[in-house]
Amino acid sequence: MQQPQGFSIQGAVDLGARQAAAQRRQRAAQAPPADDAASTAVIEVTDETFNAEVVTRSQTVPVIMDLWAEWCGPCKQLGPILEKLAAEADGAWILAKVDVDANPQLSQALQVQSIPMVVAVVGGQVAHGFLGAMPEPQVREWLAQVMDIAQQMGLAAGGPGGEDGGAQAGQEELDGPAAGIPGDPLSDPAFAEAQDAMERGDLNAATAAFTKVLAADPGNPMATMGLAQVGLLGRVSSYDQASARQEADDNPDDVDAQTRVADIDLAMGRIDTSFSRLLDTVRNTSGEDRDKARKHLLGLFAIFPPGDSRVTKARGALSSLLF
Repeated sequence: MQQPQGFSIQGAVDLGARQAAAQRRQRAAQAPPADDAASTAVIEVTDETFNAEVVTRSQTVPVIMDLWAEWCGPCKQLGPILEKLAAEADGAWILAKVDVDANPQLSQALQVQSIPMVVAVVGGQVAHGFLGAMPEPQVREWLAQVMDIAQQMGLAAGGPGGEDGGAQAGQEELDGPAAGIPGDPLSDPAFAEAQDAMERGDLNAATAAFTKVLAADPGNPMATMGLAQVGLLGRVSSYDQASARQEADDNPDDVDAQTRVADIDLAMGRIDTSFSRLLDTVRNTSGEDRDKARKHLLGLFAIFPPGDSRVTKARGALSSLLF
């Protein structure tokens, strides 16, 4: 089963764009090396380096992927903001820039539909994301949410990149007892199996592996989130997104239609929009329909770490509607 077109790069890329991208990669390879601070804060990621630079690195520090292209105007607005904030972060997170034209394999695997697209990868998993250019204050707010997620998942901030800063902190994380987290899923081979399955798009195998983690450690937060995420990806992969949105627009009282679009919005990183749609559905329905919408919303909450501010807000709104 393939992952859906939510966190994705399915952009139309013509041969001219690919040729221009290849030329940019050649120029970049011939350019003099950047200073240490800049190279630590911002990295270029390719088809070949994705696993090492993003997946593996995200086990110790959040990696923010900036998916862009030379022809994309909004990308040129957002890119400098992200680079500035990455330099300010001083190793607390890494900005990984991906030229979607230059890296068609990665683009196809991620199935991005539009750019700019920004995705946070934490602990080898997509944790958060957004589409389109946002002003700096909103980007800062989004990054704060990412760092909260990283902290809740047991990742220490990278800190300064010097020998006594981020490198030492990273080594402590690698050498210590899984950062001292009871039942840390990263130490479980079944969790690694789930991650591998997610990377190759085998959602059935990922479900089985996350279930194995939960059998050994009931309530494991990362396995619970992983299983919920797999469920979302499986559902969205079966939807025709355009038809689903049209059906939801035409049938505002159809709970199934509204939950499908809520799934799509969540997979696209439109978290507040997704929650609001289901809260409105709960507000406007009764009986079995209301209960169906309520249960679906609770299922979406499970995708996020405990204490996520958006979930807390939506839970409060749900409680006020039900009691």
